[in-house]
Amino acid sequence: MPQPSSLAERFLVAGLLLLLLWLPLPLGSNRDWAIGVLLLGIGVLGLGWAWARWRGLLGHHSQNTLKAARPMVLLLLAAQLWVAVQWLGGLSVDSGATFQSLLLGLGYCLLFMLCVSLCHTRKRLSLLLGTLVVSGTLQAFWGSFMTLSGTEWLLVGPKTSGVGVASGTFINRNHLAGYLEMTLACGIGLMLALRDGRPFSWVNLLELLLGPKARLRLALVVMVIALVLTRSRTGNSAFFISLLLTGGLFVLIEKQHRLRNSLILGSIILIDVLIISQYFGLEQLKDRLVNTQLRDVVVEGVVVQKSTEDRPDVFAYAYPLLLEKPLTGQGAGSFEAAFPKYPGADIRLRFDHAHNDYLQFGIEYGLLGSLPLAAFMLLALWHALRALWQRQSVYRSGVGFGAAMGIIALLIHSGTDFNLQIPANAATLIILCAIAVLAGSHSHPHKRHHARETGVKTVGTATAVGEAASVGAATRRDKASANQSI
Repeated sequence: MPQPSSLAERFLVAGLLLLLLWLPLPLGSNRDWAIGVLLLGIGVLGLGWAWARWRGLLGHHSQNTLKAARPMVLLLLAAQLWVAVQWLGGLSVDSGATFQSLLLGLGYCLLFMLCVSLCHTRKRLSLLLGTLVVSGTLQAFWGSFMTLSGTEWLLVGPKTSGVGVASGTFINRNHLAGYLEMTLACGIGLMLALRDGRPFSWVNLLELLLGPKARLRLALVVMVIALVLTRSRTGNSAFFISLLLTGGLFVLIEKQHRLRNSLILGSIILIDVLIISQYFGLEQLKDRLVNTQLRDVVVEGVVVQKSTEDRPDVFAYAYPLLLEKPLTGQGAGSFEAAFPKYPGADIRLRFDHAHNDYLQFGIEYGLLGSLPLAAFMLLALWHALRALWQRQSVYRSGVGFGAAMGIIALLIHSGTDFNLQIPANAATLIILCAIAVLAGSHSHPHKRHHARETGVKTVGTATAVGEAASVGAATRRDKASANQSI
């Protein structure tokens, strides 16, 4: 029989899931005290995990998942080693911010290892995905209710910005959109992972949409409504582009159930977008996309139409920062301190982030620090797509779908926003990368137990057949001897 998990291990798993629910609540964990609580929580779980491993209280099956994740752990640690060099070697223009980035980076490393080690079974992986779906649904419900009711509160106080759009417990609507992109992907992946292998029929499709999985389907609907209510242009675009890309690949790979999978994914797009979202501001989102003006319109030296966006100007002024120290970087977390010497008079606001994660990581980490992080993300995407390709396992391919879709969505969104500078979203992406590894390397104790029982029965049957054959042969020999004697 499979070895039951210890009480200590169950407490660690529960603590990890509670931490994931907590992450977005204190303004996306984007305040100094919230970062402190996050690091404290990860540290306590890390100490408990180390103690449990030392006492032999953790399941030995986690060795497989840790082995699969080892290259990614080394890449994350390599990036943090470079941040330590920036801090200790005086290479940063803001040593305090770089030290905070180092602590956060080490916390993310430990969080990644905790997920890979503790959620190594199918049941726990499903719990991990379910927790992210619950958290995303709560954020979506809160943000939608505040916007539609006109109350306009964050969790503990009224909004001071972003009135009229959903932001959940985040300050910025784009960060709620980024969070929902990942939790929606987890929900879609879980729905695909839990589908059965029966051939397609309309009854089975109706059961999926209206039966026991209807709660999961309802959660997806609520999250899509909130995503539209954020009015985030790149957030909505990134979600649907990633859904189409990953969904198209998924349908092409799995030929046996191509019609059923196409209808499942098509229902998400058609029902959510063309029907539900029509009632929650899809038209306003479309108008915002159409009316976006990236540059001033100048006629004979006179500005006749002002740009609706400051971000392209920030990109242009921040680019010299990248060229100033392309190899070593300005120092992790130092963009706010380094940027003010470059912007011109047309930059009317204070920018503490570049509104482009790729540009900001290049400026802060340089080539030496950015390459390990890029390799980490590509390796995570490779793990997710490899699991997606496993046609022999419905569950693994579904989880791989969710991980790949969430990673692709946030990678697209990172081109015009700074989701990876928000601890809640950065930590959730780290969890998605861990899920990508677990999709193809987790264990399934019930399946192994069934295989062992089947093997025992097979061996027992073979032994019984062999014994019967031996007895029969001996009887035939005795009869032959008796006939010769006669």
